[in-house]
Amino acid sequence: MSTLPDKFVASSEFMLGVELVSTRGTVLETRASKTLGFSQELARYAPIDWVSITDNAGGNPMLAAPALGGPFLDAGREVVIHLSCKDFNRNGLESEAWHLASEGFHNLLVLSGDYSGSGIGGGAKPVFDIDSIGLLTLLGQMNAGLDVTRASAKKQARLDPTKFFPGAVVTNFKLHENEIVPQLLKMERKIAAGARFLINQIGYDSRKIHELLGWMQQRGHGNVPLIGNVYALTPGVARVFKSQRIPGVVISDELAEICEQQGSSHDKGKAFFHELAAKQIAIYRGLGYRGAYLGGVHTVAEIDQVLEIERSFSADDWKQFAREIRYSRPGEYFVYAQDEATGLADVSRPTEPELPNARNITYSYRFSKFTHDLMFTPGKGIAKLGAKLCGSANDPMQGPGWMRAIEHASKSVMFGCKDCGDCSLPEIAFLCPESSCAKNQRNGPCGGTRDGLCEVDDFECIWSRAYDRLKYEGRAEELLAHTPVMQDQTLRGTSSWANTWLGRDHLTKQQSPQSPKTLSPP
Repeated sequence: MSTLPDKFVASSEFMLGVELVSTRGTVLETRASKTLGFSQELARYAPIDWVSITDNAGGNPMLAAPALGGPFLDAGREVVIHLSCKDFNRNGLESEAWHLASEGFHNLLVLSGDYSGSGIGGGAKPVFDIDSIGLLTLLGQMNAGLDVTRASAKKQARLDPTKFFPGAVVTNFKLHENEIVPQLLKMERKIAAGARFLINQIGYDSRKIHELLGWMQQRGHGNVPLIGNVYALTPGVARVFKSQRIPGVVISDELAEICEQQGSSHDKGKAFFHELAAKQIAIYRGLGYRGAYLGGVHTVAEIDQVLEIERSFSADDWKQFAREIRYSRPGEYFVYAQDEATGLADVSRPTEPELPNARNITYSYRFSKFTHDLMFTPGKGIAKLGAKLCGSANDPMQGPGWMRAIEHASKSVMFGCKDCGDCSLPEIAFLCPESSCAKNQRNGPCGGTRDGLCEVDDFECIWSRAYDRLKYEGRAEELLAHTPVMQDQTLRGTSSWANTWLGRDHLTKQQSPQSPKTLSPP
């Protein structure tokens, strides 16, 4: 029987996956009976190629995905387990990965994850020790045979390679250029870190759907399987999406109004919403996506209805559906101009880029960049002197007391420094991910921004601000031109200046990354 990697890599078949959302409590709970029954039905349901099981969706505590995945393995079916970074540090993620591999779960959807929701006793503390790119990097090392040689060991100790087939998520259903392009650049970094397939976020705009595919093909990633997200709406779900209570998911006022109108029909819009889902599957198939990922369905009967409608369409009907399903928001940015004949993207014509937000081009940024180059350029006088002073200090982890006092005071005032000791300021245009990012994202933005604002706090995303700064200088393509950052927590509370000068932090351990392709549009 073909595995999911076999189907994605060696076949051109259009693949269909279905999302199974876990539930709270054990499988013996009465409230879990519907979820368990649905999973058992799916395990026997031949028309689908795989089932994808969520990991504490919305940041809420749920039954762990492997508990629902067993019946699929027993039935010889392919299952994708979601694995996110919000509830585990890197050690916990490695441990969970070993558990999954031991149980036979090799297909993973890697996510940074939603911000933690409420649990026992109130709100849970999120982890975000590493992000999706860090986790992809970790899984890649496990697939290569993880080197666990101790420092004092006389011979190398390497664990047997795992067989993970990791995928990732991408979204371009955003409002502003400084949200969209960073998401696309991060997608490329996920591919470089080992993502073998991609699933796009929920969205209802065919032009944006085509635009994502065009970007990938134009940038040399056309061989990476891209799966289209199809979510069967209801009036209630549409209201939740419109309120942006689900991080990274939003629908336009126009579509929200249509959903409300359908809710007053005799079947509460069920026929309309099933047809909308079927049309989206047809669009993904027609555009050349490698498959569709169906969510918002809770019974096999619902899936049957959607697939039966989709089978009734003629081969070219998707072109008309693509003209119909274009629910963008006023002022929404598109990377490519519109093809007037099809209503889709014309990838040969980049749109005029938006002007960077002048508010983000601060004197503090310019001063920080100047002083950083002055102090930390390898081989320059100050870098040599700093290394000498710190190396001969009573505590080389802190450096001279007077220097440590200047560092702490200046960085606290300018950046709200949290004294992590492993500084990412130069990689994020001198914006601090610890003090100004709820998820401490060091390898690009998460997918949860709301019109440029953080999903947790109402301030502008640091990656949008960083994009504006680099774009102003003509360096937007360098936004993520660094190797994956996995912050070293053992350096916390020590001098980041000393750690850079003496080669202890991630900055001095990095190898030069592959140069990114020229950004389109410039």
